[in-house]
Amino acid sequence: MLSVSQQWFAEPKSFYKNTMDLLVNRTTRTANSTIGDFSVNGNYFSHCLEPTDRGLTSTMSLADIAAIKVPDKTCIPTGVYNVTANNQSKFGPNVPILNDVPGFADVEIHHGNFPYNTDACLLLGVNQDVDYVGPSDDIVAQFYALFAEALANDETVTITYQ
Repeated sequence: MLSVSQQWFAEPKSFYKNTMDLLVNRTTRTANSTIGDFSVNGNYFSHCLEPTDRGLTSTMSLADIAAIKVPDKTCIPTGVYNVTANNQSKFGPNVPILNDVPGFADVEIHHGNFPYNTDACLLLGVNQDVDYVGPSDDIVAQFYALFAEALANDETVTITYQ
């Protein structure tokens, strides 16, 4: 039986257009984390994990976000963000980083399995459980390859959090 990521890559898809559209659909909230589905250009790709959802939106004022945010334990506001490559990440070169997230800095997409592996970043994983996604290394490497190809094709990359 093929894994989710193997099935995803086995099916023909049109990945590359003028943009790479990423989507985080938050589905499960606990006191410690937010689990969701991560899609690339409308196709399910993996599960994802973030810190606790505290109801932030990108339309809130910075003062409102700061009043609600618990540092390193709050997922980013819902909204749409541009994604570029961070060449100075502790996770290596060309790590996807979200730009202009209100009240947050250095929000990346990287490997990790548990809430303590993220301060606000998005973690990808093949499986999910309570406060867990994983394994993540292979699925993150697969996503990084898609991301690098999109950038090489001069595509604009955006991510929507809902």
